[in-house]
Amino acid sequence: MNYDYTLYGLFLRSDVVLPGLKEAASCGASDTVSLATKLRPSWVKEASELSSQVIYCVPATPEWGDPVFLVREYCGGRFYQLSYSDGTQFFVDSDATALWGECPAPLTVEDLTTYLVGPVMGFVLRRRSVTSLHASAVCIGGAAVAISGPAAAGKSTTAAALALRGAPSLCEDITALHEYGGEFYVQPGYPRICLWPDSVEKLFGSQDALPLLTPTWEKKFLELEGKRARFETRMRPLGAIYLLGPRTDEGTAPRLEDITTRESLLELVQNTYMNVLLTREQRAAEFELLSRLVNSVPCKRVIPHKDAERIDALCELLESDTATNAAQAAPPMTIRQD
Repeated sequence: MNYDYTLYGLFLRSDVVLPGLKEAASCGASDTVSLATKLRPSWVKEASELSSQVIYCVPATPEWGDPVFLVREYCGGRFYQLSYSDGTQFFVDSDATALWGECPAPLTVEDLTTYLVGPVMGFVLRRRSVTSLHASAVCIGGAAVAISGPAAAGKSTTAAALALRGAPSLCEDITALHEYGGEFYVQPGYPRICLWPDSVEKLFGSQDALPLLTPTWEKKFLELEGKRARFETRMRPLGAIYLLGPRTDEGTAPRLEDITTRESLLELVQNTYMNVLLTREQRAAEFELLSRLVNSVPCKRVIPHKDAERIDALCELLESDTATNAAQAAPPMTIRQD
């Protein structure tokens, strides 16, 4: 039996139930990615016997509980392997249409899904020439608002705070960009926001207010089921990008700062997902796309306050600025969504 989901504008067909993903009524053709987890397909056996080389390595970060992450290329790009030091691994074909994944006990399908919706789908989008920001996104006034920044900058916490105030969430950590007629749009990801226990305590007053993401990890998740917060299921025009800066205890924080298009471009170039895997030609094409992006979508620096009690003030600031942007912008073109 197969299970169909939608994720970042793609259809995902899996041979196992993937917790937390948005179910799809049906799968398309060219936009379908198939995931096998039970039996090792013949193409994976073929790939594992070919010559290979490591093309990307992320060291472990013990303070966050993240294992070593490796991307290995087989036979000049016929296949790829994404593996973790905890034993989890995925194989991907050249066109990113077929995946195979496994994780050893005591890891569970929740762990497999966590890797899948993050780095693995980020890699799949890369192989499909989709540029993705390292950002979370919510929907304010009908437009997508991307909150970008490096790891631990507060993207998910800010997005969760906005979601709790009524802004439907679009994406968690990966914001996939799609360009139509000179306008940029954001595809919905999956209906959860992942949060570290200290962020849960800041938002809810207790680390136990939300369930664990997996039985083997301390990270929690906010379910976007419509009670506390909602999930935006439709692609939305990108209305603004906010670049998170370092937290400060200055009295003027939280605040917004205007930055030049050049500054915005340089920062976004560094904050696209898996950009180290780009060839020279792909990097040039992405630079051109991001240049169009910063010239058509407002980008501002956000200076948050260190005091967690001021998160509502930060949300009010973003909501107000987004409303101003919307009032000044021309309406985006209409995109048919079946």
